[in-house]
Amino acid sequence: MVDSGSRDDVTEDAGRARSPARRAFDAFAALLDGPLTGLAPWIVLAVFEGPGRLEEAAGAALALSVLFLVVDRVRGRSVKLLGVLDVAFFGTLMIVHFVLDEAGQEWMETWIGEIASITLFLVATGSMLARVPFTIQYAREEVDEQYWHTPRFLHVNYAITGAWALAFLVAAVAGFVGDAILHDSDNIWTGWVIQTAAMLCALQFTQWYPDVVEARAAVEEGEPTTPVPGVAELLGPLATWLVPIGIITLTMDGGPTWLGIAFIAIGIGTNSLLRRSTDEQATDATEEKASS
Repeated sequence: MVDSGSRDDVTEDAGRARSPARRAFDAFAALLDGPLTGLAPWIVLAVFEGPGRLEEAAGAALALSVLFLVVDRVRGRSVKLLGVLDVAFFGTLMIVHFVLDEAGQEWMETWIGEIASITLFLVATGSMLARVPFTIQYAREEVDEQYWHTPRFLHVNYAITGAWALAFLVAAVAGFVGDAILHDSDNIWTGWVIQTAAMLCALQFTQWYPDVVEARAAVEEGEPTTPVPGVAELLGPLATWLVPIGIITLTMDGGPTWLGIAFIAIGIGTNSLLRRSTDEQATDATEEKASS
């Protein structure tokens, strides 16, 4: 039998021996393990769609959807609800685009953003009503089967799926305001800033909330190992995005000059304050652990 030290050495040597191609594949595989892969085609559609570009944007999104689905099967992973929806939605979108006349295509190009956001909102809320929140399929592949039906595991997935559902709804409403009320599909706020901010908030919540639940559970069980992540750790990375929003506001006439400058100043100041608060919490936790 090989002892643990020998196994560690073998593992370390194998890690060093991995080729760059293998390391790249492993990094890509790690990316595939989260729900962000199921959302990536929708992000591609949102970035590239526009007047006269819907066909190319839908084609790229469909190709990416098929790629992720095939790679998951090759890796022995389960077929995800979101992955199947991606292929079905973008395949149907391509067919509909070719069938519609010029007026229909123009209508579709105007409203495709809202249609996509509402579709994702319905999928997220529908999956929760069906008691299978869409994030749970990804989470089950990262957690031992014995935890799949525990209240904590289910609670985390309902919360994260709910956060994404809210983000999709915000994006749909923002797009509707820009297209139907402002009659400006290229409005920087309704078409980009608000929708992107909603997605970033959901993404950050996805990374932050499981650690919060795990830390709280450890405290309740009397075995705290790390401090419970505070709101500062949730907002800190988001505050960083105020700086590029301010720059975009200044460079793309998204508002008065003072507003762009204010975003940049608030972003830098808030990020600095939150980082200091996080450092102080970590220091206090270290001192408390040392004293105990």
